[in-house]
Amino acid sequence: MLKIIKKIKDIDYLLFFSIIILLFLSLSILYSLQFNIDESYIIFKKQVFFSLLGVLFFFIFSKINYKIYFTYSKLIYIISILSLVLVLFLGTEIRGTTGWIKFGSLGIQPVEFVKIALIIYLARYFSENGDSFKLFRYIFISGMSVFLCIILIILQPDLGSALVLLGIWIIMLLFTGIQKKHFIYLSSIFIVSITLSWFFIFKTYQKNRIVTFLNPTSDPLGSGYNVTQSIIAVGSGKLFGRGLALGSQSSLKFLPEPGTDFIFSVIAEDLGILGVLLVLCLFTFLLYRLFLILKRTNDNFGAYFILGILSMLMIQIFINIGMNMGLSPVTGIPLPLVSAGGSSLLAIMISLGIVENINFYSK
Repeated sequence: MLKIIKKIKDIDYLLFFSIIILLFLSLSILYSLQFNIDESYIIFKKQVFFSLLGVLFFFIFSKINYKIYFTYSKLIYIISILSLVLVLFLGTEIRGTTGWIKFGSLGIQPVEFVKIALIIYLARYFSENGDSFKLFRYIFISGMSVFLCIILIILQPDLGSALVLLGIWIIMLLFTGIQKKHFIYLSSIFIVSITLSWFFIFKTYQKNRIVTFLNPTSDPLGSGYNVTQSIIAVGSGKLFGRGLALGSQSSLKFLPEPGTDFIFSVIAEDLGILGVLLVLCLFTFLLYRLFLILKRTNDNFGAYFILGILSMLMIQIFINIGMNMGLSPVTGIPLPLVSAGGSSLLAIMISLGIVENINFYSK
């Protein structure tokens, strides 16, 4: 009994409570959405289930020695690649993306777990070869492992998740330290890749989203409709908001995907600027706690893993909030811990559980 109490005391409660508040906020918003749209509350009930399961996973993974992931990092990476290949053949198409594997009424999106698997693989590679990154071949090898995942993800197609993986790798590279000439090489490769992708890989709707981002008024009733309605919802909330389930944009179905892609707009409309500030403060505090754990971590693998998770969360938060306000293209990236979706929620809770375990061994 004393051992169990001791383990409970070892939890970083400031980190844990910030997670719980975000989950509670998510459930409140989803309940208010379902109140006007679906009397069966299916999405809300699913999110309650995944939230409880996520908390359980958080505690389970917080007690598993994180060094086991270092040992099996290559195997984890290979399994993640196989899952991306599998979803191309057996995946179910939802909103134009073949990224889900269905099990009855539930669907798993492998790419959300691939993000964690790639971070584990990169954390080991960077921790073992960080001092050798002055040689371009080490940067190139790490890049190839990332681009293999990106290519398979773009084939789904899922441009948003591909950009998240690319961003994680770039941030980890920058923190490791690369020479200016190598940065120029990578920038040139990136520009050429984007140019070729525009002509040979990007789907028409993906091009339209980018064009809409650059010129939101180009097609306000077509490709720009989502962004236009989202901006209206954000602006209509004012200081205190219209109240839960009282927002006209979300309740009257003007706002597409209000529980997933555009849930931030719902928060802004229902809870106003004060609700937005609450969400931003919670995310800032969560990222700050992760940064503190990163600073006191002595193990290179653990430090790189936390850096990868920190990068992933920052990128997803920035992209999601950005596309809700017309500051970034619409890419379907969920708002961490807030948007409806079991795969994203479980993957993030697992990763935070691993961070908690690293924190335990760092003390």
